[in-house]
This record gives sequence, structure tokens and C-alpha cells, in this order.
Amino acid sequence: MAKQLLGKEVTAALNERIKADVAKLNEKGIKPTLGIIRVGERPDDLSYERGATKRCETLGVEYKKYLLPADVSQEELLKVIDEVNNDDAIHGVLMFRPLPKHINQKVVENALAAEKDVDCQTDASLGGVFTGQKVGFPPCTPQACMEILDHYGIDCTGKKAVVIGRSLVVGKPAAMMLIQKNATVTVCHTRTVDMPSVTREADIVIVAAGRAGVVGAEYVSEGQTVIDVGINVNAEGKLCGDCDYAAVEPIVDAITPVPGGVGSVTTSVLVGHVVEAAMRKAKS
Repeated sequence: MAKQLLGKEVTAALNERIKADVAKLNEKGIKPTLGIIRVGERPDDLSYERGATKRCETLGVEYKKYLLPADVSQEELLKVIDEVNNDDAIHGVLMFRPLPKHINQKVVENALAAEKDVDCQTDASLGGVFTGQKVGFPPCTPQACMEILDHYGIDCTGKKAVVIGRSLVVGKPAAMMLIQKNATVTVCHTRTVDMPSVTREADIVIVAAGRAGVVGAEYVSEGQTVIDVGINVNAEGKLCGDCDYAAVEPIVDAITPVPGGVGSVTTSVLVGHVVEAAMRKAKS
């Protein structure tokens, strides 16, 4: 039976570190603050916003909302981004995406100051992930995966790691972050030939395929650590990951459950980025 890599344990440890950093900032008269930019009222945006603001309140981080109608012009949205860029009281910015189709998302994303980009929406932040430089911040989800590996003492040095998925949101950044941890990394995707033969050879598998239950028993082998990034709703209306948990869990050494794994860590990573942005600014 696999060890469950529970997100709540990682989150609890991460939250304690964040609270300590917030206390240090408060002593200097600094109140770390997240700016939230939301266009329209998509249900998943509202859900994530509730989680983020609740976590901010728990950890002593303030927030300010910039709520815009779904038909907002690109010009008006860029004015709001310019406002948060120039507001010294805002340390990090979360802008919900995707943006409405009438807005050029790439232009708007890259208008944000990289030092306030706490969820890696700018090309500059993404470049930081690939170069190992502290320019902006990495995406919250792959960093949550790294926090889980670190918390449970899973050393990546010299290990074979496979990432399933090549998106700029999870797959590619996760691969780069594993390389920084001295793993030997292979990225699999929809055009990979005989993917199970590749993944079975790995010590660590990060699954970000974007399809429910796509990774079954034939993809895994004994002794592996599996991090399942997927969040899907199955036929019974229940949350599930990209792994067929019932098939994979009896074989591998350790696995993150869905729900209760990566997703629960991601929100604290976001708030932690806001606090780190405030600390960087205090030093500059």
C-alpha cells in the first residue's frame, strides 16, 4: 500500500514559514498585500478567489480586489495593471485567466511588472524558471509539486523523473524545476510513442496530462513516487486526478491523492509568493 503524500501536512509546514515571514515584515511596518484582478464572474475564478482570500486572511496577508465586467476594454484592463504596477502597497498580483476573447491575453499578461507576478503569467517570470534566476516567480502548481517532494524528503538528485504533459503552466516548468533539483528528466506528451515503457523506468512521475484517470497500472512500477496534478470531475461527479488511483496506488511507493494533494498546497504557495515579493522589495 502506497504512502499518501498529503497536501495538508505540506500546507501546515508552509503556512508556519509564511506566518513567520509576515511577522518579520510587520515589524518593519510592511503589510504584504495581494492585488486580485478578475474580469467577469466565471465560477472557477470565483471559487479560487474565495480560497485565495481565505488563505490570505489565515496567514495575515492583505488583499485588494479589482473587479471588472466581462466586456471591459483592453485599454481599461491595461490601466488597472498600470495602477497595480505603480502601487507600492501591492506586492503581488493574481490575474484570473483565460481572459475574454476580445482581449489580447499575451499583451495584457506581459504588461504586469515581473516582480509582482506571483503566478508566472509574464514571459519574464517563465524565463526565470528556465534560467534559474529570481525574476518574478514560478507557476504555483509545479512549485507545489516541489514543496511536496521537499517536505516528504524525496531527494531528486540522480533520480530519473518523468513529467507527463508539456504545458507552460505545469509540464515544462516542472521539468525545469526537477532539473534544478539534479534529476534526469524526460517529458512525455500526446505524441510520445509507448509512454508506459518510459514512465515505468522513472523514480518520480509528475502527471499533468489533463485527462481523468489516463495513467493506469501499466504506466507505473514498484518503488515510484507519483505526483498527480490533475483535477477532474468523473462520471459520478466526484473529483479525481489524472491517475487511475485505485489501479496505481497498490503498486507505487508513494502517491498524492486527489483531492487532498497538490491542489491544497497551491494556494499557500501563491500567498507565499506575495510575502516573498514583499521581502525582496524590502531588501531592494
